[in-house]
Amino acid sequence: MFTKITEQPSLYDNLQDKTVAEILHDINTEDQKVALAVERAIPQIEKLVGQIVPRMQEGGRIFYLGAGTSGRLGVLDASEIPPTFGMPPTWVIGLIAGGDRALRNPVEHAEDDNRRGWEELEEYGITDRDTVIGIAASGTTPYVVGALHDARAHGVLTGCITSNPDSPMAAEADFPIEMIVGPEYVTGSSRMKSGTGQKMILNMISTSVMIRLGRVKGNRMVNMQLSNQKLIDRGTRMIVDELGLPYDEAQALLLKHGSVKQAIQSCR
Repeated sequence: MFTKITEQPSLYDNLQDKTVAEILHDINTEDQKVALAVERAIPQIEKLVGQIVPRMQEGGRIFYLGAGTSGRLGVLDASEIPPTFGMPPTWVIGLIAGGDRALRNPVEHAEDDNRRGWEELEEYGITDRDTVIGIAASGTTPYVVGALHDARAHGVLTGCITSNPDSPMAAEADFPIEMIVGPEYVTGSSRMKSGTGQKMILNMISTSVMIRLGRVKGNRMVNMQLSNQKLIDRGTRMIVDELGLPYDEAQALLLKHGSVKQAIQSCR
């Protein structure tokens, strides 16, 4: 029988009677469990990343699908890929039940439509080179489960991130990631430990994929977008360190070529 650990009662009670310090220490104690739960899931994460990289090398994309907090975290991770790694925004795409309006406001019953997720993927012309990663702490969100089912039926690689073992969503994923963080501090509030763990795993997936695709050199974001003065300064210092140029010359070279990587390559 499928049991939702995410809905089980908190290990703490009478929260309203606690001091602020007690509440904060309790939450921190629970949060420390998240990294350990993610660590236990690394073999599952590794298998999924190993399947994603060759597909993206052939032009495939990653699609994140989720509802509520899970959807927002997918959109957040996808939105960080262009500025951090200089990739087009079409390579990693976050979809949330209810559309962009749901990023700020709940959209009633949006997550209950088990057809809409696949319909949205079709609007993007999804192919068997792409990867769909469902995100749902419960592992039961119809919007996500339905999309994974249809994606898999069409030969698309599927993965998922959930906080419950043996969930319906995991059953629809080729490579499920089960991050078991236990009951939430506020019973059922999966924006807390589950959300934190989802963010960590999304960081791990996207960063490791981008590194394997050559978007990092050494330990530096050599393809980052130069979208503000801080990033221009960071890029300039990378070039100074790499080529030994004076700061002004390095900055001029960076602005001429538009990225650290291209600036350095122009001098090789």
